[in-house]
Amino acid sequence: MAAFEYIKTTYKVPAEIGREILYKGDKKGERKGIIVEDRGNYIGVNFYDTKPEDIVPLHPTWEIEYLGIGEIRKVSKSRMRAKQRYEEYRSADWYSGTFAEWLGIKPKK
Repeated sequence: MAAFEYIKTTYKVPAEIGREILYKGDKKGERKGIIVEDRGNYIGVNFYDTKPEDIVPLHPTWEIEYLGIGEIRKVSKSRMRAKQRYEEYRSADWYSGTFAEWLGIKPKK
């Protein structure tokens, strides 16, 4: 199945990577962001008031206004690698140590 195919056919919305959205369901007011991931039944949105690597899953029809195509902000290589290491740690269900131990950081004495 192509990216966003389920969302487009089921919810009849123009969801796609790079499309800007205006989210009106936040308690703090409207927030503008951009779609950066297909998350199955949800769209993965990076809000402009957060770090580029912070992605929030949103329902494609709940309090969302679809706008034009925007530009996706780049994530720095160091942040991308840090996030990747943490995801590897979280998915290693066989490992029972701490994240610091996973990284090889020795505690101070």
